[in-house]
Amino acid sequence: MFSYIDPEIRERLIADHQLFRIDGRGQRIDVNGVSTDSDLTLNVLGPIPMPVDIEGRQLVVRWYAFVRHTELRRANEMAEILRSRGDQRLFSVLASHMSVNSALLFGHPERAEEPLVRVHSCCFTGDVFGSKRCECGPQLDSAMCALSEHEPGGILVYMSGHEGRGIGLWAKAITYLLQDAGQDTYQANRSLGLPDDSRDFSDAAAMLLFLLGGDRPLRLLTNNPKKLEDLRNKGLSQIRQQKIVAGVNEWNRRYLHAKRLWGHCLEPEDINVNPPAEEGDGSLCPPRHNQQR
Repeated sequence: MFSYIDPEIRERLIADHQLFRIDGRGQRIDVNGVSTDSDLTLNVLGPIPMPVDIEGRQLVVRWYAFVRHTELRRANEMAEILRSRGDQRLFSVLASHMSVNSALLFGHPERAEEPLVRVHSCCFTGDVFGSKRCECGPQLDSAMCALSEHEPGGILVYMSGHEGRGIGLWAKAITYLLQDAGQDTYQANRSLGLPDDSRDFSDAAAMLLFLLGGDRPLRLLTNNPKKLEDLRNKGLSQIRQQKIVAGVNEWNRRYLHAKRLWGHCLEPEDINVNPPAEEGDGSLCPPRHNQQR
């Protein structure tokens, strides 16, 4: 039985204030009410204590899980059908109907005058396998290290539905083959009739508005101007960009060069070498993917 679908467990979580609902502006709304903008309504689970190891430092972060109400409703409807059939083996298909995003709170970012934030798009090959075709894994490691060191705290937002800048893992695998044949990362997307970047950051904005208690100043670890623009357009008007450079290597320099031409805030020296962290740039620890495991 899925604990987030079983009605009795749902009611218990609501009573314990561990399951609730927010709108697109990050405001709490009635968890049992009918939303007028259900496409933007998020169901939230948390906070959930999670012990983690950041470069040998043991600490406990707070984890929140977020899913769009429309996706959870479809999963609930499918669960009822599966229960009526008595075929529990098919419950795995529910995962394909839900994109669950996460937020990890390091320390107490709500107390910070300008909390440090990383909005990270999932990258299965980089974050899990440690692929050097991109810089995603080292960026995630570097960001988590910086967030763990930032006082009084910071936030990692992990967007699960953003694989390959929104095209999905299967299409991403095809673009890799096209890149090996000579195309750059954006040309490969276009060859498949796909956008350069189809990611939607509206959920990330709602998550941050909720976690920070409204539109507050923050420093965002990113090189991507689209991410800044999208978050600002969704109500986070006081963002200050902070560049993050990690994991540059001979396998991904061409990829990073294409991102620079597309508009990412990268300088030629960022791509040709992997410079040491400068004071205050947020890169407080070496990325784990560059170390022996």
